[in-house]
Amino acid sequence: MIFERVVGFLLMMVLAGLLGFFTLFEGRSMLGALTGMCVAASLLYLLDMVRAYRYLRWLRSDDLSVDIFKTGYWEEASGRVRKMLKQKDLSRIASEDSLRQFLAAIQASPNGVLLLDPESRIQWCNQTAAKHLGIDPQLDSQQLIGNMLRSPTFSSYVSAKAFDDEVIIEGRLHRVDNPHKVGIQIFPYGDGRMLLLSRDVTSIEQAEVMRRDFVANVSHEIRTPLTVLLGFVETLQTLSLTPQEQNNYLQLMAKQAFRMKSLVEDLLTLSRLEGSPFPSLQEWSTIDSIVHRCEEDAHGLMKALNTDGAAMHQLSFHIDEALQDAEVSGSSKELASAFTNLISNALRYTPAGGQIKVKWSRIGDSAAFSVEDSGPGISVEHLPRLAERFYRIDRSRSRDTGGTGLGLAIVKHVIQRHGGQMQIESKLNQGSKFTLLFPAVRLRLGQTVA
Repeated sequence: MIFERVVGFLLMMVLAGLLGFFTLFEGRSMLGALTGMCVAASLLYLLDMVRAYRYLRWLRSDDLSVDIFKTGYWEEASGRVRKMLKQKDLSRIASEDSLRQFLAAIQASPNGVLLLDPESRIQWCNQTAAKHLGIDPQLDSQQLIGNMLRSPTFSSYVSAKAFDDEVIIEGRLHRVDNPHKVGIQIFPYGDGRMLLLSRDVTSIEQAEVMRRDFVANVSHEIRTPLTVLLGFVETLQTLSLTPQEQNNYLQLMAKQAFRMKSLVEDLLTLSRLEGSPFPSLQEWSTIDSIVHRCEEDAHGLMKALNTDGAAMHQLSFHIDEALQDAEVSGSSKELASAFTNLISNALRYTPAGGQIKVKWSRIGDSAAFSVEDSGPGISVEHLPRLAERFYRIDRSRSRDTGGTGLGLAIVKHVIQRHGGQMQIESKLNQGSKFTLLFPAVRLRLGQTVA
């Protein structure tokens, strides 16, 4: 392009010189030739100045897509500018797309992300952090993080600048009856800037509380009978007792030992339920055989509990006609444990002579096992927590009846492992009803059995 430009310029000078040489100043004059060449050069310069002005005005315009030059090096210059701008736009679009994808990934993160400037002002946060900390990403931008999070624990954490560990504070949704805990950790970066990460640790904190409560409850439940046993042993070792007194003490010791044995067995049962795979759908048991086994166990337990000669409970067992010869699938050992626990609770907490009804019924495509008693009933506020480990309405009465506080927890685990659910209905002074609902996949009717 430059070579062509030079050649064109020289040709123009030659032609202008010849024209001036033959036409100016009476012809055949070198002065005319020089004048013609100067005029041609001036015209070319003016033309380039006009094109340069148009080029500058084009560069300053908002729309550079208009092609104002069709040929020449000015066309090439404008073309290269358009190409560079197009590449820059493509690069900007790619960068913006990458940024959007990055921000979308951070928005989708289960952890909260919050950026702070060197003055600890909020620059940006994702929706998770906004939810955890009660921050509005738009309205609270440029606000001091210390003004937004007024937790004394967080203030001490920031003041100490000890960011090696996480700090736990109460989240925006925290209430006494519905705790919400958030873990926060700060990571300094760049020139005094900070990255704040948050995560919901409510379930972790609750699990830790449950673990501590569980250890405390187990320790308490074992220490009580163990203290009694040690007291009886010391009495037998130090006092001279009659054979009748020794026999009475030994019976009491056996009762406390049996209580500890029951507690350990229930703890092992819970541990086995939580650590083993779900029951198979290939093991089937007839409802009739289950009821027969429950009836035998119930009568045996009823006799064992009736040590003072009081009136016996009125037990009744019933199977709906639709479930005659039907089968349920699952672990027969686990199911027997759940059914026995429900019947045992009814026998222990229903006064002598009360009624206990055990029933298998058909509900839609599913089956239900229920135990209904005429006992004292349970207040509504206790119902949601009945299946918690060691939860007791009346601790002294539970110990008198020999309960470990784990029976309903075992029942709940068993039915959940079989894909069902436990329902509790109770009213004070009107008795209680515990129902285990089995899904249709766990039920096989008699007429379908080969």
